[in-house]
Order: sequence, then structure tokens, then C-alpha cells
Amino acid sequence: MNSSNPTSLHPSDKRPISYRHAFEIVYVEDGVDSQRVSEILSLVQPREVIPIHHYKDVFCRPHQDVVLQKQSPALILANKRAPFFYPGAPVCQSFGNEHFYYTSVAMNCLFDCEYCYLQGMYPSGNVVVFLNYQDYLDELNHLLTQHSVYLCLSYDTDLFPLEAISHAISFWLDVASTKENFRMEIRTKAAPKHLRPLPNVYYAFTISPQPVIDAYEHRAASLQNRLQAVKEALAAGCKVRLCFDPMIVVPNWEDIYKEMLQEVLSTVPIEQLSDVSIGSFRISKDYLKILRRVRPDGAIGFYPFRLKDGYYHYPDDTAARMQSLVYDAIASRLPAERIFFDQESL
Repeated sequence: MNSSNPTSLHPSDKRPISYRHAFEIVYVEDGVDSQRVSEILSLVQPREVIPIHHYKDVFCRPHQDVVLQKQSPALILANKRAPFFYPGAPVCQSFGNEHFYYTSVAMNCLFDCEYCYLQGMYPSGNVVVFLNYQDYLDELNHLLTQHSVYLCLSYDTDLFPLEAISHAISFWLDVASTKENFRMEIRTKAAPKHLRPLPNVYYAFTISPQPVIDAYEHRAASLQNRLQAVKEALAAGCKVRLCFDPMIVVPNWEDIYKEMLQEVLSTVPIEQLSDVSIGSFRISKDYLKILRRVRPDGAIGFYPFRLKDGYYHYPDDTAARMQSLVYDAIASRLPAERIFFDQESL
């Protein structure tokens, strides 16, 4: 083993995602577009539909079991209230963009990654989909009168598995196609097909070793399928970003990540990428405390991290070794100015 107390590996939940009967219960908030609700209910075909006054009446109720709910989540259809955009977190890369925002068009995810910070952020494992996109667009138009906007669309979910329900990606691609001074990132652990190339849209693929996917990224796409989707997106003329982030300390992590990098380099035309991001696992102090409570048997959360500025990280030498491993593998094929890090450890 290459580090003390490495995270253990164990089998993954590989159940496929299916919309039909994926949600046994659907909650519908007052005032949500009835036509969209009908379309979604026809697709999902839930066992029960329950009207509610406000999504927080269900999503934020006390004493929920987040991990158990992730196995069979309810779907909550709601309207988002302002604000619709938030400044990007300091531990997330802005890729050189001055006005960096993220938005939540959905909350929680059909994937179930054991290390996900959302388990510390949200009191529920249920999925919320917001449907009042025009309100988002109105606020974006206001922001664009003041300055350019770089928007991360999928911080609090993976939107591709929800696209048939939400239509969020289609909506925002249409928005991006008409806006100047606007750039957008859509990040995923899926393997989407037939992506739409736009000069101001970055498709960001999280790249993890297959053993890490098997152990922790439950129901997400395999490494092979993600890389195939990357190849197809590049061939279609899309702007593609590879995110080796978060890198996770597991037994023999160096060998595991080296093997992954060999597969990446032999599959993906690295020179065609827009850029690459590299980052090791980090999480806020408050979120880690909750993550440890909801997953008391999860080894990732109980690593002996170091605390700095309210965030837990791997020790500096470990984080530097992890980032150097990826950087050294790709630096000969991608200019240094197109490689970004979550911390200045190199």
C-alpha cells in the first residue's frame, strides 16, 4: 500500500438506471407547470403521486436516512426560488474565468457515489427537479448585462441521467447557442451520446479508475464507456474537458491510476481536449462530519485528512504525488496552460 489508511475497495451496485418505475413516489409542488408534470408522470409511471405545498416540506424534513433513500428515491417536481445562481466554491476550478457561477436545476442524483459531498449538504436522498427554467433565464440575462458569465450547470447532480425527465440540458444548450459572453460546463460520470457541439459549451467528463468506479461510483458509467463517449464528442467537434477529480486514495492507488492513464492515453486524442483538471478528494469540514455520520462504514470519509481553511484535504505530499502522476502522464501532449489543479502543489 502506498499510503497509510488507504480507502478499501468493495463491489459496486451495478443496477441499471431506468425511468419507468424508477420513482415509486412523485411529489408535485403547488404551481408547477401541469403539462410538464403530465409528461413526466407518463414517463415515470409512479405508484403514487402526492401534491405538496413546498418541496422543502418533504426534502428538508428531519430524521431522513440519506443512504437508504438513495436505493429507491422519490422524485420531487418543484419551482426554484431566487437566487438561481451562486458564486463558485473556492475549492472548485474556475478555469481562468473571472465571473464563475454554478446553478442547481436539480438536487441529488440518480448515481450514488459514496464520497459525494451532497450527502453532507442535503438532508435527503430524494431527487428534486426544478421546472421553472424561464426564471433562471431571466436572472442570467440580468447578469449578462453586468459582465460575462461562466456557468457550471451540473454541480449538485449529474444531469444526463435525468435528461428525459428534466430536459435541462436541451434547454441550456439552446440558451448557450444564443448568448454572447456566456460559457457553460456540463459535467458528468455518464457516457452520453450525440452531444451537440457549441463553441461556448464544455462537456466535462469525470475520469476515474475502474476499481474506484466499481467500489464507489455506483450506477455510473464504466471507464471504457466514458472514454468512448469522449472520443465521439471530440469527433463531433465538441469542446471536451477531462476531470481527473476527485482522485481517491485506495490500496495501490498509484498502480491503479497508472493503469487508468495508460487506457486514457491509448484511447483519447489528448491534443484535441480543451483542457484537463486534476484534483484530489477534498470536502468541507461540516459536510465531512455529516458524511461520516450517514456512512459510518465508508472508508473514504475516515481517512486522516488535514484541515485547512474549513476544508479537509489529503496531506500535501499525498495530494502532490497524486496530481504529479496525472500531470506527468499528459504534459507532453497538452500545453501546461491547459492543465488546471485544485491546489498549487506542483
